[in-house]
Amino acid sequence: MRLNEKELLVVSFGTTSAESRSLNIGAVEHAIRTVIPDSYCVLRCFTSQTIINIINKRESLRIDNITEAIERAVQNGIRILVVQPTHLMKGFEYDKLCRILSDYKDSFEKTAVGDPLLTSEEDFLRVADALIDASCVYDDGSTAFVFMGHGTEAAANGIYEKMQSIFTGKGKSNYYVGTVEAEPSLDDVISEVREGNYKRIVLRPLMLVAGNHAVNDMASQDDSESWFSRFRDAGYEVECIIEGLGQLPAVRDIYADHALNVIAGISDN
Repeated sequence: MRLNEKELLVVSFGTTSAESRSLNIGAVEHAIRTVIPDSYCVLRCFTSQTIINIINKRESLRIDNITEAIERAVQNGIRILVVQPTHLMKGFEYDKLCRILSDYKDSFEKTAVGDPLLTSEEDFLRVADALIDASCVYDDGSTAFVFMGHGTEAAANGIYEKMQSIFTGKGKSNYYVGTVEAEPSLDDVISEVREGNYKRIVLRPLMLVAGNHAVNDMASQDDSESWFSRFRDAGYEVECIIEGLGQLPAVRDIYADHALNVIAGISDN
């Protein structure tokens, strides 16, 4: 089989920050590329057309959206198409991706979609361990760690409660999970943190990419409603870690494992 007959498409929401794109999305793509069989070509696409348009205007860089990427695979004669999303959960974006791919099932011999980051119990445990390892240098006994997720109206929003329970199960009672647009809300988290005897809050995004939410909603010192400002005004010393999950090697390994698993599933059929 020729190299161009198998394709693995890494699908991300996207980011307009070239640096964060490289440090997070690019790093995940590289991790996947290094472990999957050489018979697969690995390509990128984004699901946010707004982000695609901004990148094209700013950088003269063209990135396919999901439909364009699949159409290109059809035109290139791809026989086996594997899609590995960099989404955190099986939410609306993941469901939409699966629906689009199902429309093209007759255009390929085989298609398959890999799991998002937080799918199995093992996934949650591995991500929790990665965040704990990355935070240990700050853990001085008087610091609370608050992880900011995006949040969704989908049932998949339960991943945040699940991650909270994982931290608690690991004895990390000073670890808290909140969301920007759903529950637990920032107010919920502040209420929980106040029950502890903390002097410092360390904020970190629970997102693949440290993008606008991390920079503005979480870390802005000028916005009175940012997470930084709310905790500062509550009397805490606040530090922000502006890093996406994609910068953690252990997280990248999970995505790579999911890609390997879905390819193995195709090979077994």
